[in-house]
Amino acid sequence: MLLRARSGTFLTFALAGLLTGVWVARMPALAGKFGTTEGEIGVVVLVWGLGAIAAMQALRGVMARAGSRAVLRVALPLTALSYVAVALAPAYWLLLVAVALFGMTFGITDIAMNAQGSVVEQAYRRPVLSGMHAGWCVGAMSGGLFGVATAAAGFGFTETVLAAALLSLPAGLALGRTYLPDPVAPAAPGTGRRARRMPAAVYLIGVLAFIAFMTEGSIADWSGLLLHDELGATEALAAAGYPVFELAMLLGRLVGDRVRTRVGTRRLLVGAGLGTAAGMTVVVLAPTPAVAIAGFFVTGLVVCTVVPTTISLAGTAAPDRPAAAVAQVGAMGYGGLLLGPVVVGFLSDATSLRIGVGTVVVLALLIAAGARFVPLRRSADVAAAMPAARPRPGDPSDTRPEPVAA
Repeated sequence: MLLRARSGTFLTFALAGLLTGVWVARMPALAGKFGTTEGEIGVVVLVWGLGAIAAMQALRGVMARAGSRAVLRVALPLTALSYVAVALAPAYWLLLVAVALFGMTFGITDIAMNAQGSVVEQAYRRPVLSGMHAGWCVGAMSGGLFGVATAAAGFGFTETVLAAALLSLPAGLALGRTYLPDPVAPAAPGTGRRARRMPAAVYLIGVLAFIAFMTEGSIADWSGLLLHDELGATEALAAAGYPVFELAMLLGRLVGDRVRTRVGTRRLLVGAGLGTAAGMTVVVLAPTPAVAIAGFFVTGLVVCTVVPTTISLAGTAAPDRPAAAVAQVGAMGYGGLLLGPVVVGFLSDATSLRIGVGTVVVLALLIAAGARFVPLRRSADVAAAMPAARPRPGDPSDTRPEPVAA
């Protein structure tokens, strides 16, 4: 049962990553389909992100009441259907409407799959969420390769996105049978507005997620230009920067849960922040493209654990409403994903691209500093440092609550 739920959640992350990878890889084909400028494509991306954030914030209450399993069973197929609308949009303004719907359904899917991952992690009694986020990397890389293959075969944006959507719809429906029910939340003390307020810890964790997403978004959007414009790399070599970063993210997330179990949550976050700052310092000061790409690899290897860890912490920071807490942290993270590239672009115009990208070093140091103040539930910290002993089934001394946060 647990293995099926873990595998199903991993595949859900992979499916979401695949849709994103196809979307990013065929963005040039989208521009060609509608004859849009770079600014108009920027509006498309912005509408998608704003739709995701709006849905995340608006449906926190629904997540808290219905639970991640019920929401995900509806949101994942709807995401595939909205992807069909994106593929078939005949005009630019209708594309914006379809992209807004896609962003909203995708945002709901994102928070629901992270909340479901938290449910599975609590049932396992040890960190497993980083490994699930590795599924996202697998999906994103697969989606990118699918985009490359369809482009080489001469397929346009419509055919490529439509094929991905039609493959995703039955997969999304089938995965709905694998999810675990959300644990029954304890009754929250008090009533009224005060009872519905999120603990301050959730917002502190959200700030770390915001910074981590800013870091990842900045690297995704600006790595190629830094390699090409500042270091003189060819277009082919410059394009390799982000895939190398994603490959390192995948490798890091595959072992991230074991590292967290061994060193503990706080040390992991501090180390990830310092390691990211070191890796990006190498990138900013690199004399050649090869050195910069090596710096991107190091950065991906260490920064990859921050987002899964913040989602895991969110699931335990508000025991009475874990799904809503995950939604809040996810929404704050997406805000950073949108804002980060904009900040880097503004600073790059005002100074230089090296300085603009160098802001990632500062962001990483903020992660390391902020990790020292993240409140950890004692049971969560113990579980992350040492797996709990399991009494034999039926042992009357087994009085542990189910599930215990990891």
